[in-house]
Amino acid sequence: MARKSACCRLNGLEISLIVLFLLMTIVSVGLITVLILKLDSEKQEATPEEPSPSVNPPESPYLIGVGRADCTGPVADLPMMGYANTDQTARGIHTRLFSRAFIVDDGSKRVVFITADIGMVSQRLRLEVLQELKAKYGDLYRQDNVVMSGTHTHAGVGGYFQYTLFMITSKGYIKPSIQAIVSGIVKSIDIAHRNLRPGRIFINKGQLADSNLNRSPHSYMNNPEEERNRYEFNTDKQIVIMKFTDLDGDGMGLLSWFAVHPVSMNNTNRMVSSDNLGYASYAFEQEKNIGFLPGEGPFVAGFSSSNLGDSSPNIRGPVCVNTGEKCDYLNSSCPIGGKKACIAFGPGEDMFESTRIIGENMSKKAKELYSSAKQELHGPVYAAHQWVNMTDETVPLNSTHTGRTCKPALGHSFAAGTTDGGGEFNFIQGDTDGDPFWDGIRDALLGPPSNETKACHQPKPILFSTGEMDSPLPWHPAIVDVQIITIGSLAIVAVPGEFTTMSGRRIREAVKKELEVKDSFANAEVVVAGLCNIYTHYITTYEEYQIQRYEGGSTIYGPHTLSAYIQRYRGLARAIAHETIGELPKGPEPPFFDEDKLFNQVKDPIADVAQANTTFGDVLQQVNSIYKVGEIASVTFVAGNPRHSGDIRDKTFVTVERFHNDTNSWEIVHTDASWETRFHWIKGLAGRSQSKVEWHIPLTAQTGTYRIQHFGHYKQSTNNNTITPYVGTSDAFKVTKSFYYY
Repeated sequence: MARKSACCRLNGLEISLIVLFLLMTIVSVGLITVLILKLDSEKQEATPEEPSPSVNPPESPYLIGVGRADCTGPVADLPMMGYANTDQTARGIHTRLFSRAFIVDDGSKRVVFITADIGMVSQRLRLEVLQELKAKYGDLYRQDNVVMSGTHTHAGVGGYFQYTLFMITSKGYIKPSIQAIVSGIVKSIDIAHRNLRPGRIFINKGQLADSNLNRSPHSYMNNPEEERNRYEFNTDKQIVIMKFTDLDGDGMGLLSWFAVHPVSMNNTNRMVSSDNLGYASYAFEQEKNIGFLPGEGPFVAGFSSSNLGDSSPNIRGPVCVNTGEKCDYLNSSCPIGGKKACIAFGPGEDMFESTRIIGENMSKKAKELYSSAKQELHGPVYAAHQWVNMTDETVPLNSTHTGRTCKPALGHSFAAGTTDGGGEFNFIQGDTDGDPFWDGIRDALLGPPSNETKACHQPKPILFSTGEMDSPLPWHPAIVDVQIITIGSLAIVAVPGEFTTMSGRRIREAVKKELEVKDSFANAEVVVAGLCNIYTHYITTYEEYQIQRYEGGSTIYGPHTLSAYIQRYRGLARAIAHETIGELPKGPEPPFFDEDKLFNQVKDPIADVAQANTTFGDVLQQVNSIYKVGEIASVTFVAGNPRHSGDIRDKTFVTVERFHNDTNSWEIVHTDASWETRFHWIKGLAGRSQSKVEWHIPLTAQTGTYRIQHFGHYKQSTNNNTITPYVGTSDAFKVTKSFYYY
């Protein structure tokens, strides 16, 4: 019995151990399972919103920096740059202007691309920017590795040129105007420089329809038939984008090129505006920079000009406004009213809507290409640059004959303008005969062109022989920048003016052919960046030049201008492909005229005077007490001249603010950089000014209580012309989705 009892006790101990082992195993498995689930959860939380790149990051990534800075200059009384109409002076702000900078460094070399919301980059502007960059960075940013491109908005102010013709049309060299642009460009580079970090670059391209129209189809049709048959359209519909990300795949910026004139804002506009390319940047950035006001936030989207010479956004085409019939095909004029009655219209009901539609088209297409971009750029960056005397270039025409460029001259058709904005008097497009009346006036005032210049420019009848005019300074430049930068297999051809559709195609093809002799540039993508570094008007093909519409009349170096440029850009591309950039001749440096030789016809504004029984900032016309979304809230203030506010970059004349009951505070929801606001300066007599502020209330506006504020400065005629700030504030008003439900 004793033995049996001992046996039973032993079996019970074994059972207890087994049970204990099983319990420990279950607990261990449970702990391991919990740990695995926790790690998986943390991994999911760490996954970025944007999908991870499809391939592993490169071993040697690019250093990428993006930056944006305000470059809005004076917005009152100064001539606007684009339509060459001295009566079209600035009277407020539609949207602010920005410079956007993109820096790419491959570890040993770097390049910089600037796209700025200005009419064009002038030689003077470029030289002043490079001076400031040298003072800050030494030889890091130079004329060979910095490209400066203007979007070509016709609603920026002028005053930043050093050649006589451009100073005449913008009333001289205006220091506050050019300094705002110089400072804005340099600041955008500063920001990009500080933000440099490892990243990746992707490119993509696609077709964008219903956003441009050839405004000189008769000229285009004069190009060889076999060449035209290679293309579906008579304008470039191609849009090319660069996508910049960090190594985690998070977006840093976008850079895009599309060939369309930013002339949706027509020549009746008096507000500074970035036009359709600027709206594309605005829309793309606002979608990426959630919670930021316009012009703020880390993501930078640059929409740059391309070969837009004959490419108009006014896609409904030109019609005679007095009859509704189509204009004359050859010279764009009407039986009654002439060329002034022949006007092209955009897709919208007014210029503001047309600007938005064209800009929105570009932004949406760029977004699509950005999200689907798969082709990644790899390899070194290169920069090649030369200065060229464009008045003395010889080009081979065939095995036995050569042609040459000419001293600058403008034809009679230059004065005719275009269907986007007609000129004055009886000048018409397509004029190859000239006019004895105007030639006689020219000869009496300026002197006749030489026989050599007339022969060189044939069949252009010369209106202004600007290359033979040098008082008080040369009227046109002779020394011109040519430049190419490459990033991997992408080449950016920086052209000094407005290349037409076919001119752009020819130069892209020539550069591509030179680059692709090397395997590193196999399947090279070549883009034309327009209005870069210096402005030399238009560049047509030889065949388009013969027709002498506006673009041909404005091709200032004669019929072989494009051939000369192709020759030079092929040389740059060849040097890049064969890595012989150091052997390129630098070329003759351009002049940098002393400021005391530059004239200024713009007077300082007079002292401000408040209307009787008012002070600055007082409300003259009050807002309504309630508005529905989609309506326009408007308020008018006693104001000073906006030029008395000095440097207005990174400031605002306007805020729209919403009241928060929980914090008892006002939140800024719009500034004068916003699409929804319009700041009108109304110039009165004897220094009495008004500022009218409009808020075009979007359908997405939240219901609530709002107010509008206006900020400005006035100059007193007494007390040593003291400049004093002021603030005007509207009454509070309600915004509702519907009056019925309010």
